[in-house]
Amino acid sequence: MDPRLLEILVCPLCKGPLDYRKEAQELVCKPCRLAYPIRDGIPVMLEDDARALGAEEE
Repeated sequence: MDPRLLEILVCPLCKGPLDYRKEAQELVCKPCRLAYPIRDGIPVMLEDDARALGAEEE
């Protein structure tokens, strides 16, 4: 992921910051408890494609 892109991307729902999880290839919004996938280097910022975080995940 391009670090400059990570600086400007925000959660499409709450407009909050996202955490990049390189191993999982996801961008995580902690307040919304959603993980947005990164496919072929492109973040998919659609709520319907996001994964809900489990209770044990932060």
